Amino acid sequence: MWIDNPKMITDTVKTALEATKKQDTSWIMHHVLDARELDFSPFGVIHLPQLHLFGIDISITKHVVFMWLALVILVVTFIFVARSYRKSLIPRGITNLTEVLIVFVRDEIARPTIGKGNERFLPYLLTAFFFILTCNFLGLIPYGSTATSNIAVTATLATISFIVIQVGGMMKNGVIGYFKGLIPHGIPMWLLPIMLVVELLGLFTKPFALAIRLFANMTAGHIVIMALLGLIFILHTYVVVPVSISFALFIFLLEILVALLQAYIFTMLSGLFIGMAVHQEH
Repeated sequence: MWIDNPKMITDTVKTALEATKKQDTSWIMHHVLDARELDFSPFGVIHLPQLHLFGIDISITKHVVFMWLALVILVVTFIFVARSYRKSLIPRGITNLTEVLIVFVRDEIARPTIGKGNERFLPYLLTAFFFILTCNFLGLIPYGSTATSNIAVTATLATISFIVIQVGGMMKNGVIGYFKGLIPHGIPMWLLPIMLVVELLGLFTKPFALAIRLFANMTAGHIVIMALLGLIFILHTYVVVPVSISFALFIFLLEILVALLQAYIFTMLSGLFIGMAVHQEH
């Protein structure tokens, strides 16, 4: 049907835009995405310095700040734990919790997945586990931010794991022996080119899976919580308040489990891939 009244079209567009503004949900992504300021509304906003080096933007962002905070927390914690062991070999308090987590990573992740020679890779696995765990928990505190919900952060962690995997495999089997061991023994010659491509792609899909899994899981939980709370303002009714808050609280408690689980999964898969590269005969 042809509309001859331009004013009617204008009014329709204006009404649609006003409805969109009333139900704007961009604040959900604002909470999840990285930013160039620390938002402590209604108390204020701290604008972070903008830095450029040789035309490259190296500005400090919200996720960078929280990664630095995670670093400070871990350094202070482990210095305290080390000093407490000098006074007494019987762990107490935070020292006891730290020992439990270290023993867990050593006995339940490094030894089963890597096997012989796991001691060489244990420091990296412990570093990845504690750093991811701390970043995950920092995103659950008020005004906090989850650095591991940034794909650049998870991709960097996965790249480091990729380097450790390749270097570990080459140190154990030699450069030629490592790449030779990627191809299964006894396959027909006509299948060799296909398997070579598949195995080379497999080298890169492993870190890709590590990055996407951690990023997606840490992002999804926060989006669900904010979306549930957003129903209160979108529907403009107090009836939905108990339901939204109850479900949001349930998801928040579930996020505590997810924070622990994702740190475990990333570390466990990294250890598994290292074990596969080091012990190719298995």
